[in-house]
Amino acid sequence: MKVELVSITPNAEDLIERACRTCYLSFDRYDPPKSTAELIRKVIRKGHHSVLEHASATFRIKGGSRVFTHELVRHRFVSPSQESQRYVCYADKPDRKKTKDFEYQIPETVKKSGSEQVFQDGAEAAYNLYEELLSKGVPPEDARYILPNATTSEIVITANFREFRHLFAVRCQPRAHWEIREVCLQMLTIMKREAPTVFCDFILDEDNVCASIDPGKLQA
Repeated sequence: MKVELVSITPNAEDLIERACRTCYLSFDRYDPPKSTAELIRKVIRKGHHSVLEHASATFRIKGGSRVFTHELVRHRFVSPSQESQRYVCYADKPDRKKTKDFEYQIPETVKKSGSEQVFQDGAEAAYNLYEELLSKGVPPEDARYILPNATTSEIVITANFREFRHLFAVRCQPRAHWEIREVCLQMLTIMKREAPTVFCDFILDEDNVCASIDPGKLQA
């Protein structure tokens, strides 16, 4: 899976500080970058997360399955634009060439169980039927019903920093499903670089397979 940062609010942490200081008209204390880090840590520590909503980021995610995208769009404050299986064809049809190749994710547990070939046979059988339905004039919006959840998809998401903190808190932990955890860990790595103070309390483990929150990182 590939995660690409498409766009992010310029000078995001400075914007957050200035928005926050508007609440109290405390611009006499505005002295970035020191005041920025101190104030952002303070508002996160106290739970005043609304000011984080002034900054946002947009990611393009390729290669994840539709299992993953179904989990992702359950986060209501994430704005998604996803590859459409009505208009994107994975096989030729009488009046149009295919848009892209049919690809799918195989979970590691399937491979370790020795069932990879069985899984591939099932996915390919579903694709062959999809291809046959298209050849008989069935529209892609109906032929897609036979495709497996493993089918890969492309999606663009936008969310504010407050929502990204929530997303990472619930999806980067070991109990989260492996695919969405992998994507969120990639996004978290990028956000820690782009907005280091806002995400300073998220600690990646040595193998980058999960993240935890360290409240001690929020001290001024």
